[in-house]
Amino acid sequence: MPQHQRTSPASAHPARTVLLVLGGVVAVLLGLTACLTATTADPDASASPRPTGAASRPVGDGPRDGAAAGHVPSGTTVFDARLPAVANLDPALRRALQDAATDAEDDGVTFVVNSGWRSRAYQKQLLREAVAQYGSAAEAARWVAGADTSSHVSGEAVDLAQNGGPAWLAEHGAAYGLCQVYGNEPWHYELRPEAAGSGCPAPYADPTADPRLRG
Repeated sequence: MPQHQRTSPASAHPARTVLLVLGGVVAVLLGLTACLTATTADPDASASPRPTGAASRPVGDGPRDGAAAGHVPSGTTVFDARLPAVANLDPALRRALQDAATDAEDDGVTFVVNSGWRSRAYQKQLLREAVAQYGSAAEAARWVAGADTSSHVSGEAVDLAQNGGPAWLAEHGAAYGLCQVYGNEPWHYELRPEAAGSGCPAPYADPTADPRLRG
C-alpha cells in the first residue's frame, strides 16, 4: 500500500502565502504613512514663530497675556492702532508720531514700535526681570520704572526700534514735539509740545534722574 506524504498548507498554496506576506508589508507601510501625515499636519508642529519683544527691553519674552498687555509683534508701526500698545497711547502723542512717521517715510525711514502702552502687570513683570538681570532694584531702576510712575503705563511714551527712527527723530523730532527723554535710552520718546518752538530740553541721564519717577 503506497504511503501518502502529508503536504503542509504553505507548500500546498504558495500563492496564498505570498499574498499574505505582501498584505502584511502593505499594512506596515500604510501605518507608517499615517503616522508621518499626522505629525506634519499637527497645528502645533507648524505654528507660526513667536513675535519678538521690544529690542529696548532689558530681558524677557513679552507679557504672558500678549497683545492685551501691550506686547507688540515684530514690525509693528505707529499706524497699527488695532494693537493696544499703539491704540492706548495718548492721542496727541500718537498723532505726533504718525505725522512724523509720514514725513520720515519720504526719507526711507519707518517708525517701528518696540513698545508703547503697557499694562501695569506687564510693567511689573519687566521690573522683576530687570532686577534679576542687573542684580539690584537700584540698577534696574536705571532702565525700567515702576508701574505707578512709568510713562508707558500712562500711554505717554514709545520705544522705537533702532532702525533709523530714533536717529531721524533726534534730528527732526522737536518740530513735532517729540523728544528723547533719557540719555541712556535713545529709543524712548515722549511728547513735549513746547519743543516745536523752543527745542527739546536736555535729556535726563537715565530714569533715576527724572523727578516724575521719584516716589
